[in-house]
Amino acid sequence: MKRRSFLAAIPAAAAAVPLLAQTRPGDPAPAPQPGFQPADAPSFNRPDVHAGDRPFGASFGSRSAVYGRSGAAGTAHPIATQIGIEILRKGGSAVDAAIAINAALGFLEPTSSGIGGDCYALIWDPKLNKVVGLTGSGRSPQALTLEIARSRAKNGALPSLGAVTVSTPGALDAWWTLHQRYGKLSWADVLAPAIDIAENGVPVPPIIANYIRLNFVAFRRPGAGIEDLANALRTYAPNGETPAVGAVFRNPDLARTYRMIAQGGRDAFYEGPIARTIDAYFKRIGGWLSYADLARHHSEWVEPLFTTYRGVGVHAIGANTQGLATLQMLNILENFDLKGAGFQSPLSIHLQAEAKRLAYEDRARFYADPHFSKVPVEWLASKDYAAQRAKLIRPDRILDPVYPGQAPSHGDTTYFTAADKDGMMVSMIQSNFRGMGSGLVADGLGFMFQDRGQLFSLQDGHPNIYAPGKRPFQTIIPGFATRDGKPWLSFGVMGGDMQPQGQTQILLNRIDYGLDVQAAGDSPRYHHEGSSQSMGEDSPSLPKTGLLRLESGVPDATKAALAAIGWTIGKPDGGFGRYECVELTAPGGERVYAAASEMRADGCALAY
Repeated sequence: MKRRSFLAAIPAAAAAVPLLAQTRPGDPAPAPQPGFQPADAPSFNRPDVHAGDRPFGASFGSRSAVYGRSGAAGTAHPIATQIGIEILRKGGSAVDAAIAINAALGFLEPTSSGIGGDCYALIWDPKLNKVVGLTGSGRSPQALTLEIARSRAKNGALPSLGAVTVSTPGALDAWWTLHQRYGKLSWADVLAPAIDIAENGVPVPPIIANYIRLNFVAFRRPGAGIEDLANALRTYAPNGETPAVGAVFRNPDLARTYRMIAQGGRDAFYEGPIARTIDAYFKRIGGWLSYADLARHHSEWVEPLFTTYRGVGVHAIGANTQGLATLQMLNILENFDLKGAGFQSPLSIHLQAEAKRLAYEDRARFYADPHFSKVPVEWLASKDYAAQRAKLIRPDRILDPVYPGQAPSHGDTTYFTAADKDGMMVSMIQSNFRGMGSGLVADGLGFMFQDRGQLFSLQDGHPNIYAPGKRPFQTIIPGFATRDGKPWLSFGVMGGDMQPQGQTQILLNRIDYGLDVQAAGDSPRYHHEGSSQSMGEDSPSLPKTGLLRLESGVPDATKAALAAIGWTIGKPDGGFGRYECVELTAPGGERVYAAASEMRADGCALAY
């Protein structure tokens, strides 16, 4: 059997780990090997230990995909996945399952999601025989002016924490809007599992426990700018410490909030008792989000953006998101022979990183709320424009400098997907933006407000410049792919600016390199950092061409070759996204779902 062939080779000195010596009682403990940590440490890093062997399939695959005929779900938490399957088994639609999953994740994974954030969805509607899109993005407070926002800026950009970053939460209205059109079970039944686990508690898995801890380290830093941290501590660190790995965590405040929503629908949140509590809270701490902001919020049904990549249809949410960046990258890369370049080769990764840099310059220059600015979407998404941009890329050197095109006259996120027995597939993503969000929790409500407003620009003339009642540029994007007009992949890769890069890598792994739905996610990834940012939060400490981070599984020869042509190679930092996918296959003409999750998160995929 083959070992994981794409892991970097270990230097000889490190590989020559001696056999365990025989010891006697009373002997001193041996000195730890370099990189070794005791098993009860927050992380356990053994660079001399490789992945295990697989008797079939990609040697680097962490496990097999799961298969079923009646339904499937994949999420970043096993209990959320089980809840999704439970809802499907009760006769719920894929939308019912997605809402139940998201409500559960608001409790289970507060580091990435919750009803204080926004939500987007791509849905394969089997009755319409097409992909439809929903944007659940909230607007900035009407009382927060550009002048006030600029007065709170740090280094030319809005801060990452505090009330000035809070925009209207859109997730709950998105759930309601989806349920009104596609729900089969009652609204209360869909929310019941989340209420149950929030009341009774669940053990916290390792990655989520670590992220909660890191968030509160940031919240407690001097000068963090959070007007009120007491409520957040009371909710997520009731004994003064965030939950340890395996500790049972409960959130009775969130359970009560969910009960009010289960009984009163979306109006309980946007026009009822929850809205009044939010209004009073922000008045008390000197913030700007108001009852009127909540009452005027509504989600929007949108026509998804679309392109093809080697005959595969790729769909993306447009509006105020970075979904267009995935399409731009694919359009550029279609001009190159990626299959011929070779899987995990220096040329393949070089071409992808250069396509990313070109697309992200356009992202920084043009992407914004189309209700406030005319975004040249058709031009940016065109094959002709992509061909022009592709001509700038050279296989043997890095493009420097890189500019946006001349138009004619970066958070934490949770992604999940579900599919049902009727063929409906839901690709859904939800986020509080950076980490857990703004650090603010309204009195007794049990959820944190997003800090999405940090993504506004403060530059005069920029299409994404802050304005009251405007939606900020968004990083969260669900993914969907079709073949011959039929649904194929409902997928996503979480993680700020990693999302278009991750989505592109998944599609290249499937289409160009022939990896299956699980191996495509387990394959080592790159993450390029350092492109321009519309909010002005550039990184002057990075090289002009940015930092190309490569996961440990990328071959050493590839890393060396990329460095030789000028790329600054960064160490792996865990920021390579988290992937979930449901694939629709039809072997022998029968509908079969294949569901995949990955090792970078606590979650799992299930099918039945």
